[in-house]
Amino acid sequence: MPQPRLATRAVILHDNRLLLVNAYRDPGSDLWCAPGGGVDAGQSLPHNLIREVHEETGLTIRVGPPCLVNEFHDPERGFHQVEVFFRCSIIAGTLTDDWSDPEGIVTRRRFVTQAEARAMRLKPDRLPDVAWQRGFGYDPLELILHL
Repeated sequence: MPQPRLATRAVILHDNRLLLVNAYRDPGSDLWCAPGGGVDAGQSLPHNLIREVHEETGLTIRVGPPCLVNEFHDPERGFHQVEVFFRCSIIAGTLTDDWSDPEGIVTRRRFVTQAEARAMRLKPDRLPDVAWQRGFGYDPLELILHL
C-alpha cells in the first residue's frame, strides 16, 4: 500500500473573509478548499505552504501556528492524504483576475464570508468552524469527494 501523501493548507482570514480556491481543475466542480498543496521532501511545512499559496494565488503569506489536521482517502485508488492547516496572514499581494497557477489546477480564488462558506460545498467539513474560531481541530479519515 502506498504511503500517505502529506500536504499543507492555509487558513487565511482577511477582513473577516476566508480565502478559498477551487479544488479541481474541472470548471464545473463546485468543490472549494483552502489554498495549499503537496509537500516537497527536504523543505519545511511552512516553506512548502508559502510556495503553494503563491503559486495558486499570487499572495505572499506569513505562516502561523497549525490549526487543523485533516485526513481523507479514496479506497478505490488507494489514495490517502494527510493535510496540516496553518493560520496564515497576507503580507504582500492582492487577488487579480490575470493571475495564473503554473500547474493549471487553481483557476478560481475568492474571499468568502462565514455565511457564504457554510453554504458552499467545501472540504474539509470543519474548515469554517476552525477558520472563525480559535483552537485546534482534527478531522479523522473521510472519503474523498469526486466531481
